[in-house]
Parts: sequence; C-alpha cells; structure tokens
Amino acid sequence: MTANELREKFLNFFKSKEHAILPSASLIQQNDPTVLFTTAGMHPLVPYLMGENHPGGKRVANCKKCIRTVDINEVGDATHHTFFEMLGNWSFGDPDAQNGIGAGYFKREAIEWSWEFLTSLEWLGLDKKRLAVSVFAGDEDAPCDEEAADIWLKVSAGELEGRIDYLPKNKNWWGPAGKTGPCGPDTEMFYWVGENAPPAKITPGDLAAHPKWVEIWNDVFMQYNKKDDGTFAPLEQKNVDTGMGLERTLAALNGLGDDYKTELFSNLISKVEMLSGKIYGAEQDETRAMRIIADHIKAATFIIGEDKGITPSNTDQGYVVRRLLRRAIRYGRQLGIKEKLWTKEIAKIVVHDYSQTYPESRKNVDFIIDNIKEEEEKFEKTLERGLKELEKMKPKRIASFGSKSFMSEYGLSGDVLFDLYSTYGFPIEMSL
Repeated sequence: MTANELREKFLNFFKSKEHAILPSASLIQQNDPTVLFTTAGMHPLVPYLMGENHPGGKRVANCKKCIRTVDINEVGDATHHTFFEMLGNWSFGDPDAQNGIGAGYFKREAIEWSWEFLTSLEWLGLDKKRLAVSVFAGDEDAPCDEEAADIWLKVSAGELEGRIDYLPKNKNWWGPAGKTGPCGPDTEMFYWVGENAPPAKITPGDLAAHPKWVEIWNDVFMQYNKKDDGTFAPLEQKNVDTGMGLERTLAALNGLGDDYKTELFSNLISKVEMLSGKIYGAEQDETRAMRIIADHIKAATFIIGEDKGITPSNTDQGYVVRRLLRRAIRYGRQLGIKEKLWTKEIAKIVVHDYSQTYPESRKNVDFIIDNIKEEEEKFEKTLERGLKELEKMKPKRIASFGSKSFMSEYGLSGDVLFDLYSTYGFPIEMSL
C-alpha cells in the first residue's frame, strides 16, 4: 500500500461514518502560546473539544502535519520522527454519547471503528494475531479503564484475549496539548513487527517496553480538563480524539519493521547513501545518522515551507529549525559527506515527494532552498572558526583518557567548551 492509498482509505472510511473531512492545519499553532508547533492532530481543535461549535459538525477527520521535538533524542531508531503525519478522527460531544447509549460516538464507537478499519479486508486487513492493545491502568485522578478493555474483547470476538496491557498515565493518558486543557485516558493499538510469530499472550508491561510491539493508533477519550493548579475536572462534553501514525502504519502494512524503508523516506535515504558512500543498514551508527539526517531536514523543510515563512534563528520556532539543520549537518560530517551545500539537495527531494499532498512546500520551494543553503553556509563557518580555536589549544593538552573526543585530546574543561559555544557557536556535542 502507498502512503496516498492509506490517506485515502482512512478518510473514506470515516467519511462513510458521517465525518466531515478537513484539510491539514498549519504546523504553526495559532491558538496556544504555550507551544511552538502543532504537536498533534487535536491541537487546532481544542476550542471545539471545549464546547465551541465546529462548522463541520460533531464529527470530523483529517490527515494532519505535526512537529514534535520532545523525543528528539529517540529519533534515529526505526519508528520515531520529528515531522510526521497523523490520521485522526474526532467527536465533539456527539449527541447521546454522554451516557454511552444510542447512536452517539464515544468509547464503544471509537473502538469498534478502529478494529474494523485495521482488520477488515475491505480496509487495511492487518493480521489480527499481530495486534495488541493497551488501556489506562488508573490512578488517583481517574479509574482503571475496564470499560475499554471489555469493549475490545467484544469487538474482537475474543481475539485480543491475553493481549490487553494495563499501563500507567505516562503511557496511556493523552493531553493536554499545552499546559492546560482537554485530556483523558486512552487506548493504544500496537502491531507486532518482528519476523517471527507474535506471542499469543503478552506479559504485563510488554507493550511499553518490547521493541517489536509498535504503537500505530491511539484513541483518546477526552473526559477531563486539566486546570492551572494541576487538578482534573470533568469536561462538560465527552469527546473522542484519535491519532494514527501514517509512517508507522505504512511500515506495518508493507511488512517492514523500519519506517525509514517506506516510500516516505526511501528517496531521502538513497540520496544520503550517494552523498556519503555508506550503505543503509550496514552499520548501526551510520544507519542512525542517516535516519536523523532524513528526518531533520524533512522537518526543517516543512517548517520553513509554511506560509508564515519561519527561518533559522536563535529564537522560538526559528531556533528549532536551526537546531534541526545543524544537527543534520553534524551527522553528515560523521558520515563523511564532503559535498558543499548538500542539505538543500535533500530538501529538494522532500518538496518533490510531498508536492501533491502538501503543495504549499512546492509553492515556497525557492524560499526553502535559499534558507537551508544559507544556514549550512553559516554553520560551516562556525565550525571552521571553532576548529581553529581548538587547534590553538593543542599545546595545552593533558593526558589522553582513551577517547577520540576533543575533550580528551586537548584536555578541555567544561568552562572552555562553554566559551567555545558562547563565543563562536561551536556545538558542545562536537567536543565530547
């Protein structure tokens, strides 16, 4: 299945369930000053989750561009991304859902439709034996979600018996998107990406820890509002907020345990292989570097390509763009890329590959390329100045500590490293 086919199937499925189909909103969050980017599909919809009337009605769905940097240090494995697309469907207090009866839309409907879309041969047709789910284990703020677990057992006709995991709030509670706002317990769907057969039954905690169980979809039951004082109050209306990761689901559908082998990354990885002379998958550190380069330049391309025209800088969203690009350049050096101004070549592929789905990047391609090129030029000058200063410090070298780092070779203290950073902008990470 292609990415376009997956997007189309998802939206068509929920259109058949009376959802209005929305376009993707901007990556730059308009209504919440506490965040720099739209980090999830629900972010632009917070006013409607809080009770405002949406012009599309009580049920909507879309495919949404997102930027999330909170787990940037995990980018480099097979399933984490800074930029990703989230397929989502929502209910804004659909009538009759408040009491869990009638033709409403809350836990039962959300879970039934998730199972149908994932497993029906008409839609995705995923192997039921490779699916498992988690539910909220409960704490002082909200009870254990046995209701969701019971619904899963019923809709799966017992298929999920032994593959329901009860996880704590840090795993099975979503939101708020900012410091306050709508939130609630969630149930997450996992797919076994191992080449061997999945276990018939899971051990408690497996879905949070086992690398072969990959989360692909998350149904959030927004029943609470987190207030400024950190307490949780019931929302006046019950909402459903779901998010299916396009990249992870596409990998699962195509029998891949690595998102970076899908069409959404393959052209980028091929270009990095050509520039570096390295082979993806041959060596762990090099593979990780290739993933980071592909992810970071893709994310920077999309951010700069937004109509607001955010550019690399030292503040707010611009700082994130600068950090992403400079981190990609550092990993390019690690791979031995010698070509000058190579990052713009990766960005051109991003624009080309997404030109039909997100035409705003194609419209702003010259602006994107000019800014990425300029940032690489600036950073290369920064690196050259910093390296020259390091060379001047060579006579001050003290005993080596058996490492190839600048700190061990030159005997640099933390104060000196900070001075290099504050004076010349030389990244501390390149000195350790």
